[in-house]
Amino acid sequence: MDELRKPFFIAALALFLCVVLVEVGSAMWLDFGTAKTAQLASALNADTPGYGILYLSFLDSLVFYVVLLIGLALLIPERIQGRIQGCVTLVVTFFGCLGTIVAIFSALLVLIIMVSLLLAPIFGTIAYLAVYGSFDRSGAAVTLSLIMALKFAAAICLVLAQQRFLQNKGLVLLILTSFLGNLIISFLHNFVPIVLVSITDALGGIVVAIVAVIWAIFFMIFAIISIVKAIH
Repeated sequence: MDELRKPFFIAALALFLCVVLVEVGSAMWLDFGTAKTAQLASALNADTPGYGILYLSFLDSLVFYVVLLIGLALLIPERIQGRIQGCVTLVVTFFGCLGTIVAIFSALLVLIIMVSLLLAPIFGTIAYLAVYGSFDRSGAAVTLSLIMALKFAAAICLVLAQQRFLQNKGLVLLILTSFLGNLIISFLHNFVPIVLVSITDALGGIVVAIVAVIWAIFFMIFAIISIVKAIH
């Protein structure tokens, strides 16, 4: 029971990678507006909608990274791993946290623009409806369902690989947070009328990204502790 079943573990790692790739590539197949919409958004110095699914990648990248570290532990001797892991984790989480914060402010700016336009009748509301009034909710729902299915499959493979992963509270909480992020985005997409989904989508993306920053800071703290211990 204590032996790691490598095929299941590799499958879990590959599935988590697929989750990130689907989230990052979601903008390629989700129809968030026509060319005319993009032109209007450019004229308003704003981005077209579609942040929720994309920003899930910040959180799920951390999940993939943690599982990858567990896999590297199988290949790298423990003494060397203890010295390298802390430094690598500190660098990865620091720059990841920095990039996520920049993305949060970018989405926040667009959110402010959308709300300002919506609450500025008549021409502001018309501009909002022209640029942000449509949202590919059905396509987003299919994508979120696919992502959730991949996460469930990855989690099952992880448990099948080694039941003791369930004792890793940090990993379990991180994966549960990832599931929760999916549910938050899905709820915000379906909670409001279609003309307001662009606003709730951006809001959901910001919330998920903030959660990812909190987790990144958590990992940075433990990386610093690991580095200090390695030095002593």
